[in-house]
Amino acid sequence: MSTATAPKQYTGKDIEVLEGLEPVRKRPSMYIGGVDSRGLHHLLWEIVDNSVDEFLAGECDRITVTLHRDGCSCTVQDNGRGIPVDRHPRMKKSTLEVILTTLHAGGKFSSKNYARSGGLHGVGSSVVNALSSEMKATVYRDGAEYVQEYRAGVPLGRVRKVRRFRGRGTVIFFRPDETIFRRIQFSSDTIRQHLEDISYIHGGLKIIFRDEHRDEVHEFSHPDGIAAYIERIISDGKRRIVHAPLFTAQRDDPTARIEVVLRWTEATDEHLRSYVNGIRTHGGGTHEAGLRSGIVKAIRNYIDVHNIRTRGVSITAEDIREGLTAILSVFVSDPMFQGQTKERLNNPEMSSAVDAVVRPALENWLNSNPSVAEAILGRIVLAARARQASRDAVTEVRRKTASSRRSTLPGKLVDCQSKNAAETELFIVEGDSAGGTAVMGRNSRTQAVLPLRGKILNTESLALGKILKNQEISDIVETLGAGIGPSFDIRRLRYARVILLMDADSDGYHISTLLLTFFFRHMPDLIRQGRLFIAQPPLFRIEAGKEKFYAQTDAEKEDILARLPAGRPVTVLRFKGLGEMNAAQLRETTLNPDARVLLRVDIESPLDADRTFHQLLGRDASERYRVIMEDACFADDIDL
Repeated sequence: MSTATAPKQYTGKDIEVLEGLEPVRKRPSMYIGGVDSRGLHHLLWEIVDNSVDEFLAGECDRITVTLHRDGCSCTVQDNGRGIPVDRHPRMKKSTLEVILTTLHAGGKFSSKNYARSGGLHGVGSSVVNALSSEMKATVYRDGAEYVQEYRAGVPLGRVRKVRRFRGRGTVIFFRPDETIFRRIQFSSDTIRQHLEDISYIHGGLKIIFRDEHRDEVHEFSHPDGIAAYIERIISDGKRRIVHAPLFTAQRDDPTARIEVVLRWTEATDEHLRSYVNGIRTHGGGTHEAGLRSGIVKAIRNYIDVHNIRTRGVSITAEDIREGLTAILSVFVSDPMFQGQTKERLNNPEMSSAVDAVVRPALENWLNSNPSVAEAILGRIVLAARARQASRDAVTEVRRKTASSRRSTLPGKLVDCQSKNAAETELFIVEGDSAGGTAVMGRNSRTQAVLPLRGKILNTESLALGKILKNQEISDIVETLGAGIGPSFDIRRLRYARVILLMDADSDGYHISTLLLTFFFRHMPDLIRQGRLFIAQPPLFRIEAGKEKFYAQTDAEKEDILARLPAGRPVTVLRFKGLGEMNAAQLRETTLNPDARVLLRVDIESPLDADRTFHQLLGRDASERYRVIMEDACFADDIDL
């Protein structure tokens, strides 16, 4: 049995009309993005942005932000013109009240008073008022002080003229409404960081942050602007720079002001911060697209014009921008933001405008700084090679992990006792005989030894899958414990230093070169972080009575002999290899940190290093022959 229900009537009485600031309190997320901590701080940013707009108009040079002791309320003060308090001709009440209680009321819809500003929609300060349990606006202008107070956006009386006052500016105090926000507690660190960022973007603006919650005062003023800002970002992120000179480009005309600074680092990510009229655009937009496009075009044009060979590797836009740290700041008269939170710029013309500034300037800069260009291109080539190998690397490492799941380290490894990686070092030693000597001469607490059997695989131009099938290479990867290729994570490295210990002859040099090739191609961070070394065992032992000396070269040997008294009996022993040294000799000359000599491996020019490894160990024998013949004149004495 079914029962029929009468249809519910739907008439004009069911349509609600929200007036004034009611829509804001009803749907706050539409205006500030949410009622969480981010939305809470967005209230403060809206008031600060209004003061910054006074700076952009040339009417203000100081802003003071106070976080009160309760941590739940703030005050923003500037020395700008002061919000108008005269009677609004259409609304028939004070202009101050109109601005703070009416959506879409403001002085920034035209360029008459604000040529470039962040406040566009006329809703910022009124939204803050609507979402605050209390707000107090104090205005200094026209020789007097004016005050008006509000509760949840509703004024408590008219604007009052309090006293005569010589000066000008606006002071806004507000306390967010606890019935709107999940939790009201401003973050001192978030506010301080945001205000310092603003001071970099607006060079010449002084910002004071009075943190009563922590009883601290911070002053920010950075006349050098974003050039100083990028150096701080790189320093804070502990990013190692690739080139010294900083690239800068700018243009200022009636349509837009564009400023760019950038630098390549050895980081594996791209770090780009963009701003529009001083507001951080976290979501990017057309201006960021223009910057990325201009950078990529400039680099590719430079490669084409100079006919630079990239040794069989294809360069992608991602390779070019890897390690890039950049700041882009644009000021436009009519920005089209995506939403009130202004996190993305949609002006279509800004893409080509930024591209037109960046591309020619970067090309000219590269042409004027060839050594810098070479360093940057070397960085890009290394990124391209890493990307090219990434698919094989991930697949092969996962396959080996799944198939073996070895919980033990390679059997040849003689590990050290210490579990503190910061004090340990691994010696990769040529041959079992020398490895045995190193084991007996080492400090067993901090020094580990991994012997290799003969010459290892030439990894140049080989796929990673084939490389990892080689037992010696596989043992090295397992021992270091940090992965390989794009999965390499130096934080997992089991030793603070990796030291190559080879015979001081042509075979030893060849093995060292093969190992350097492997580390350069597949663990470059080991080199970039200064963790790879080459030991320098002596070639000669000189005995003069009870005295003994060691020399690494013939010249050093001759110098020692020349300093000995004439007629004194001298015995000179030449070590043909590490195996001819006993454990005590190896310890006192090569293993003891207080007496040994280590060469740290570094990359001065990534492009030169890439070219050299490709020529010496690549598949093209003619390249190798040419290099050998060109440098043959320097090989006076080859130890074969």
